[in-house]
Amino acid sequence: MSESPDRRYGPAPLPQPRGPVSAALLDALRRTPHDLPAGLGGGLDPADPLTDEDLQLTLFCCYELHYRGWRGVDEGWEWQPSLLALRAYAERPFEAAVRALAGPPPAALPGGVPAALADVVAADDGPSLAGYLQRRASLAQFREFVTHRSIYHLREADPHSWALPRLGGPAKAALVEIQMDEYGNGRLDRMHAELFRVTLGRLGLDTGYAAHLDAVPAITLATNNLMSLFGLHRRLRGALLGHLAAYEMTSSLPNRRYGNGLRRLGLDEVATRFYDEHVEADAVHEQIAAHDMCGGLVRLEPGLAPDVLFGAAAALAVDRLFAVHLLDAWTTGRTSLRTTAPIRIALRDRPRPTDLPAAVA
Repeated sequence: MSESPDRRYGPAPLPQPRGPVSAALLDALRRTPHDLPAGLGGGLDPADPLTDEDLQLTLFCCYELHYRGWRGVDEGWEWQPSLLALRAYAERPFEAAVRALAGPPPAALPGGVPAALADVVAADDGPSLAGYLQRRASLAQFREFVTHRSIYHLREADPHSWALPRLGGPAKAALVEIQMDEYGNGRLDRMHAELFRVTLGRLGLDTGYAAHLDAVPAITLATNNLMSLFGLHRRLRGALLGHLAAYEMTSSLPNRRYGNGLRRLGLDEVATRFYDEHVEADAVHEQIAAHDMCGGLVRLEPGLAPDVLFGAAAALAVDRLFAVHLLDAWTTGRTSLRTTAPIRIALRDRPRPTDLPAAVA
């Protein structure tokens, strides 16, 4: 009998379905690999692919087979042809919706890509989720925020690492430099995913890998699926680097605000370390990402300049929808999570009451 998986690191149990296609997929994954029903993808015809629960969960379930896999699911499913066909069917409207949302990338010569990236970032007019969390968010709202972000942060850096074998030269060296920091330079306790796990625990939340998957809505899944879409397609390697550059170029100030928001709510330096670490690290990463990584890529492959700028614009545009969702919910007194799946409180990983401020304990 195989050893039980460590809940902290995955694989996670299969989630609950959110529509007919994800239900059929999840039912199939519980059995040995076989051909999925012909035309299953035809059930995915959403008006808005970015917020369609069935489509986004279907994509997430397919993509996760390339990450940690699913608990109890035969690993042969990862490359099962009919599953890949379903994934491709779901990817087409998703990518089309992202391209429409991001708009056409600005024209830029290869040497002008770093400056063009700065312009894309400067033009972002999304609402300040970080400002709200710093100054106004309640403890319950902050816990919702980290619940959303746990889907990404507990595997932080992994989606962008798909680019490493697809690059050479200066861009690869720059990406390695960024990723080394993300992975704690080989020290488990300094890995950003581990630092975030500590923050989850200090807030009394379940720290298991993908533990909160059922609680987060489609737009949260979309922010994660976008990275997987870019990472798992070599043709989109430029977009993947542009996505990472946008994240690094817009990270330092928001993370300072997130840390200050937690301090305002009475959390200690252990809880804020994840955010405090990003303030310094991402200020350095910003320059490496724009000039060495993206600039280095387009010097070798000039034709990828539009893809780099598209990837950056797409990252910001989808994250803007995510921020709008959270702020609209909170300012109207609603939860930003799916009401059918409440936040999972930590059980085995629950911190002692003395580890938490009085408001949490």
